Amino acid sequence: MFEKFKDLNNLRKTQSEIKKQLVQIFVTQSKAGVRVVIRGDKHIEKLEIDGEDRKDLRELINDANKEVDKKVEKQMRGQLGDLGIPGL
Repeated sequence: MFEKFKDLNNLRKTQSEIKKQLVQIFVTQSKAGVRVVIRGDKHIEKLEIDGEDRKDLRELINDANKEVDKKVEKQMRGQLGDLGIPGL
């Protein structure tokens, strides 16, 4: 029983380390007057249209992505909970 908790703790530590690595990865793409900088965790760092910083659109997209992540996590927790994995 305690071995499962230890495994779960190790899984969470690994997940935390992966998240730390993802926020350090950046990709920049430009096309037709639009420039976007995205982190490895899919968070939009910068969004420019015709040289103008569009913070409003960046925040809108990031907020929408957060909502999608919450819904996906909720659904996955339910499915993993059905498998009898504690703490999920």
